[in-house]
Amino acid sequence: MVQTDPCPDRTLSGQTLTRADIERLAAGPGPARLADCDLDGVDCSHLVLSGWVFERCQFRRADFTAAKLEGSRWQSCRGPFANFSRCDLAEATVTACDFNNGNFRYAVLSSAVFAQSKLTGADFSDAKTFDLRFEETLLVNARLAGLSFRRQRLVKVDFAQADVRKCDFRETVFDDCSLRDALVAGARFEAADLRGADLGGFQLADATLFRGATISAGQAGQLLRELGLNVR
Repeated sequence: MVQTDPCPDRTLSGQTLTRADIERLAAGPGPARLADCDLDGVDCSHLVLSGWVFERCQFRRADFTAAKLEGSRWQSCRGPFANFSRCDLAEATVTACDFNNGNFRYAVLSSAVFAQSKLTGADFSDAKTFDLRFEETLLVNARLAGLSFRRQRLVKVDFAQADVRKCDFRETVFDDCSLRDALVAGARFEAADLRGADLGGFQLADATLFRGATISAGQAGQLLRELGLNVR
């Protein structure tokens, strides 16, 4: 999808908006740009907002259920508890945003990028995520079960206490990441480079998951200590 910049006359700045306002903008030609706007609690479900740009906007508990948001761009927005379930965010770019406890269940996230963002407690269950990318992002306590990160290079991604059961991390490189106390049952780490990951909190039952992965000598000692063994 080719991203198109919004026209200057389709830019709104510093306004508190309702669904009716968004519908009027959506009826016009081409994407719109919202800057410093307040959409807290607004129902944007099922609207076609493909290619829209959102900058420094507020979306607390906003509802984007089944909205069309392909190629949209989000910069420095705040939307705790926002609902993106079943929406289409293919090729969307989310940068420096706070979507803590956001709902992305069943969303289309193919080729989407989340960078420098906070997604603590976010739910990505059953999302369509081909080539989904996270960069320098907090995913603490997030629900990510079954997602594929195969052959990616993950930089400063925090999966602490996240549900990554049955995730595919084969041949993935972890760089300054955390898997501390994550739920990892059924995850695949064959040929992964885990030397840049915090592996604290893992139990004996988890050790077999790392067969074929690369860890450092320090991490090996840490894992043994976690298992109650004395390393001398």
